Amino acid sequence: MRTLEWDKAENRLKMIDQRVLPSQLQYIHLNTYQSVADAIQNMTVRGAPAIGVAAAYGVVLAAMQLEDLSLNDFYAELKKTFQHLEQSRPTAVNLPWALKRMWSVAEKDFHNTKQIVEAFLNEAHKMADEDVETNLAISKFGAELIDNGDTIIHHCNTGSLATVDWGTALGVIRMAHEQGKQLHVLVDETRPRLQGARLTAWELSQYHIPYDIINDSAAGFFLQKGLAQKVIFGADHVARNGDVANKIGSYMLALAAHDNHVPVYSVFPTSTVDLDIENGSQIKIEERDQSEVLDIKLQDEWVSPTGASARNPAFDVTPHNLITAWITEKGIIYPPFYENLNKHSSGK
Repeated sequence: MRTLEWDKAENRLKMIDQRVLPSQLQYIHLNTYQSVADAIQNMTVRGAPAIGVAAAYGVVLAAMQLEDLSLNDFYAELKKTFQHLEQSRPTAVNLPWALKRMWSVAEKDFHNTKQIVEAFLNEAHKMADEDVETNLAISKFGAELIDNGDTIIHHCNTGSLATVDWGTALGVIRMAHEQGKQLHVLVDETRPRLQGARLTAWELSQYHIPYDIINDSAAGFFLQKGLAQKVIFGADHVARNGDVANKIGSYMLALAAHDNHVPVYSVFPTSTVDLDIENGSQIKIEERDQSEVLDIKLQDEWVSPTGASARNPAFDVTPHNLITAWITEKGIIYPPFYENLNKHSSGK
């Protein structure tokens, strides 16, 4: 079951609507690049790898909309669609990465727009398939770090729903489980949108992996009591020095783990590493609408007082010194991260 895939019969993008999980497993069909940008922004689709592939298919839909234009007009309008898609969510580096890759296709020598549309579609298919292969490799490498009997604290959602299939951090847990290791997962709720309680718990239920949902603020308790042996989360944007931007709450979780000598693993494809930025302070942090924090009821009464305001950063940055290792499709990368990533990339 892929989170998103191309509907060949209708020439449109099909994806799981993650806003209605876990109560419903529902698919939507997108026919325009504008609808793809909206789906990324409103978190119908989420997770850095899935966002990147969704954007690639958004480019395909844009090209189809523009196919009747002259080549010059086609390219002029296409640039606007790329800008629109890139602005849909600012933090996940896989989004501009995917769009750059699609634009490199557009820069090849084509004689007509039909050829470009076909090339775009082939590239998007390739990216989707590569994502599955990459995540499977990540999961296999990461499972080596998981011991039989481990209790693992997992933050946000990093499973199949965050990618095309398999997942990153949750893919590691799934692979270890499929290898026969006995595991238990403590699932951070991941406020305010509760991706852990809604999505990760749902995925773990599908895989029959034992879990308990915990308040984000309870993670320190379990770490201090020695009731968790690993902390694992994904990444949406990684700086060259190893600083990791991930779902809000990751930094506090890593601090608590570090203080209690529990290893912290950040799991992601190497496409998430942004070599153009030196450290995490240069990562743009998305701040979402305050309603996500304020619109909460308890016993049919609003929790917050009337007129209250809120701040809602969607991500925070975990400094590299709090991270034990990266888990990537190239292997386990230990500090110094950039230097060792290069060694893995060159096969040394």
